Amino acid sequence: MAPYEPVRPDGYYSEAGQAERIADLLARTAQDLVYGFVVLDEGEIAGRITLSEVVRGPLQGANVGYWVDVRRNGRGLATRALAALLETAFGELGLHRVGACTRLENHASQRVLAKNGFTRIGIARRHLFVGGEWRDQILFERLADD
Repeated sequence: MAPYEPVRPDGYYSEAGQAERIADLLARTAQDLVYGFVVLDEGEIAGRITLSEVVRGPLQGANVGYWVDVRRNGRGLATRALAALLETAFGELGLHRVGACTRLENHASQRVLAKNGFTRIGIARRHLFVGGEWRDQILFERLADD
């Protein structure tokens, strides 16, 4: 997941670590806080896409994050997964806004967002601690009526 993801504790990528992560995800889904999905490629898990930080009330918004196995990049998997997630977010979940952010140099992810109608809204300085330092992120948003 380097260089875009924070360093994870020992055991995070183990079977037990992922089982804990899935259990936590399901518990938070039951509370309407997060919705996680796998990205499939010919029936095999190729990545994950997650709608997180769901806020109801006057905001009706959430953030999206995703990744696809590096060996399967460039085939439109993330673009199609994000399109499907947006249908759920703006349809079934009734959200008004979905936000996203990328590292400045993550042009592939920025293309995925652009293909799905996201608008660049600015830079969040020192927004995420990755690789031992605070990194700037480009912020994007997509509204239900865009």
